[in-house]
Amino acid sequence: MKFTYSLIAAALLSGQAVANKAQLEFSDVFDFKYAKTTQLAEDGKFLALSAKPYRGDAQGQVYNLETNKLIATVEQGTKAHLNKSSTWAAFMQVPPLLESETASKKEKKSLKNNLVLVNTQSAKQHVFNHVKDYQLSDDGRWLAYREDSKAEQKDKNVKADAPKINADKKDKPLTLVIVDLASQQTQRFENVVNYGLSPAEYGVLFSQHDSTGAKNQVQYLDLNNKTTSPLFSEPGVTISAIAWHPYSSIVAFNLGNYVNEDKRRRSYDVTLWDATTDKLSKIESPSGWYSSKTAKLKWSEQGERLYFDNRPLLDDKIEKLKYDDSASLRDFDTIRQQSGINIWHNNDPEIKTREQNTWKKTNRERQYQAVYHIESQKVVQLADETVRDITLNTEADYLLGKNDQPYLEKIMYGGFYADYYAVKVSTGAKGYIVKDSPNKPSLSPSGRHAAYFLNDQIWLKDLHQQKEHAVSKAVRTAIFADDQHDYPEPNPGYGFAGWQKDGSTLYAYSKYDIWAFDSVTGQAKRLTSGKESNTRYRVIKLDKKQVGFAVDETLFLSAHNLQNKQTHIAKLNLQTGAIETVLEGAARFDLVKKAKHADKVIFTQQSYHQFPDYWQSNSDFNTPKQVTNLNPQVKNFAWGQKPELIQYKGYNGEQMQGVLIKPADYQPGQKLPVVIYFYRYMSQRMYDFPKMELNHRPNFPMFTSNGYAVFLPDIRFEIGKPGPSSTQTLINAAQKLIDLGIADKQKIGLQGHSWAGYQSAFAVTQTDMFKAVVSGAPVSNMTSAYSGIRLKSGLARQFQYETGQSRIGKPLTEAPELYIENSPVFFADKVNTPILLMFGDKDGAVPWQEGIQYYLALRRHNKDAIFLQYEGEPHHLKQFPNQVDFSVRMMEYFDHYLRGMPAPQWITSGKPHRPEE
Repeated sequence: MKFTYSLIAAALLSGQAVANKAQLEFSDVFDFKYAKTTQLAEDGKFLALSAKPYRGDAQGQVYNLETNKLIATVEQGTKAHLNKSSTWAAFMQVPPLLESETASKKEKKSLKNNLVLVNTQSAKQHVFNHVKDYQLSDDGRWLAYREDSKAEQKDKNVKADAPKINADKKDKPLTLVIVDLASQQTQRFENVVNYGLSPAEYGVLFSQHDSTGAKNQVQYLDLNNKTTSPLFSEPGVTISAIAWHPYSSIVAFNLGNYVNEDKRRRSYDVTLWDATTDKLSKIESPSGWYSSKTAKLKWSEQGERLYFDNRPLLDDKIEKLKYDDSASLRDFDTIRQQSGINIWHNNDPEIKTREQNTWKKTNRERQYQAVYHIESQKVVQLADETVRDITLNTEADYLLGKNDQPYLEKIMYGGFYADYYAVKVSTGAKGYIVKDSPNKPSLSPSGRHAAYFLNDQIWLKDLHQQKEHAVSKAVRTAIFADDQHDYPEPNPGYGFAGWQKDGSTLYAYSKYDIWAFDSVTGQAKRLTSGKESNTRYRVIKLDKKQVGFAVDETLFLSAHNLQNKQTHIAKLNLQTGAIETVLEGAARFDLVKKAKHADKVIFTQQSYHQFPDYWQSNSDFNTPKQVTNLNPQVKNFAWGQKPELIQYKGYNGEQMQGVLIKPADYQPGQKLPVVIYFYRYMSQRMYDFPKMELNHRPNFPMFTSNGYAVFLPDIRFEIGKPGPSSTQTLINAAQKLIDLGIADKQKIGLQGHSWAGYQSAFAVTQTDMFKAVVSGAPVSNMTSAYSGIRLKSGLARQFQYETGQSRIGKPLTEAPELYIENSPVFFADKVNTPILLMFGDKDGAVPWQEGIQYYLALRRHNKDAIFLQYEGEPHHLKQFPNQVDFSVRMMEYFDHYLRGMPAPQWITSGKPHRPEE
């Protein structure tokens, strides 16, 4: 039985009297809740989440899916977690928002979180105060947590001037508490830095420090007899990572010692210990390699492999010379070492800002993937300097390797490229797939074949024979290259769905459909019929560890209609080829989660009027049930009429679409003020519930419930003419609304941020059609921005213009006229539209000086321009007061220029700089 949307839509939209609906106010937005850290029990019986309002205190919620009822709520409950047996739902209970907002800096340090455990059978709650971190056993009997308060470190026998072995600053010793949740008996251990609770009923391994470091221990608590025994007792000993085997009494951990104060070069031994047999063994890294403090440990699901990180031995640290006597004050080398200098050299593979960024975020603590095979007791180095990055799937026998080092310079102007390899987990052998590729390949589970996209075709490669051929070339009835990719670079493909488990079949996407390609013959077979109905079918992957599809597997599919924008859910039986649509209607449906060990799925359905609450069902979708109802207040507001798709012509005459949302009380023939919000393609948002927050974009219901129409047009660009092509498309879209008798031609405004901020800033230099513009973080001068730097990533901005979003397609020296023709600042004298510019002065994507340039150019020509500088803010406003402030000013600006409302003082005369301190 198909589950359709029609009855729900009718219930939502029919009989709603607009007259008694309230206009949305800014304070109303604060109350809208979204589900965070959603957890579905592995047995499918419970759902836990944190319902977080835009402004206010979160609420932890636990649902019994067998009764479909909310069984418990936890005030200020965040970070929902269900243990494997789903006996407990856990939440970190944070301090109330009022308490944290009113606390001083010093007081904030004393604010602590609590842990709340909800018994899923009885709904009874257990509160544990001042919890820093915690672990729950799989069976739900044991809880281990550390109290978030300094543990006392007293040893009367230690002299005050005794030498100390200092722990690293971030390794704070706290009190570890072990709780038997069946009997509520507890044990406490002081000065614990790290700990690991076994998933089954074995014990707890923990690292315990003393005040001097001389009596540090690694201890084991046996949960059966509640006794402790030291594994290691020596000065400075510590552990950094702990990972228990999923099904046995073996625990892996990284064992180190603080005696070496250089934590970056301190060696940590990857160690295995069996709590049953007391067998202890060290995993030896390959010669020239060592594990460091930041190395991670991860078991495969069945525990036959332990994945760990290591790194090549580092050169000795160069000690910096310091002034320590009168002679050093005049020593040339010592003096020069106190200078601050960066040398930018033309031969550097990366410019200094990028090098500094990647060093800090990646390379300083770079780890390389290795694996230990339990049965053969063999270590295999999977990543190294030739294949630096591995896409890890602990269940796969072959992994995709990547190395971008040969292309670090190319990235600065040409985009991201890399070499890709197939890496065999059992031996570490590396097979070359493709070099200098901007697209990520797909590797078969068997490691025999790989697929990648190049020159508008899907290429299938036999890695054993190193032979490849373009398998999609023989398919004349499908498009495999993205035909909406309007960037000055090679078209990407539509991607890959996966492989059959034995590697015999590649599943790949065309524009509309899913195709099966035989790995040996390359023969193609279409599995869906999306082209005929203008529907794009894609596989929904809910299990990220799945290595391949079984021959008889039934796949969930997303079916997005490119014409009417509805997104349905279907099922595809790979064995029979049968396709069944199971969720459909005038809505957007999304599968969210599937229970690991039960036939239970969680999905959402949404539209402009329906919040995407959670629904539950089995995989047949016979009797789906709504689980959550997070925002019932939607029905109280004049939200707006049902969105409409509007057709208009693009820059080159191409048929385009946009989403029009009219006020709830709109009457035919009425001419409205319109705010056009845009970026690139927007019509796919036809059935999206509007994001209820205040930030750099307009809140749609806020505007529609206050008398505006909101229009979301699609934009397609011409390479070399991003400004003119965008402007003409916006003019065509606005004119269509005028021709339809909906838009008042004297009351049309534009709002855009970043790339759309640029488009809006440029548009007003070419046309007077728009009567007010709010432009956030725009590039105004492409000649200066071209050789600027994206401070957040450290990248040069050149690639954005030559091959990326800014779409010039040539270097500045080759086509300076294109950079000038597309730059608003050179046409500031032509602007007759009031414009409000906004920037955060710590913008890491667009230099905020771009806003200053445009503002000063407009000011020089006495144009109606206001510039909002938000101090300390990045590319998108992050601080709540600033988000609210800008949202209010945005509406005030449009209200004045589009609705004729009185202008507030900041619009008429600004705000003088008058700090009291």
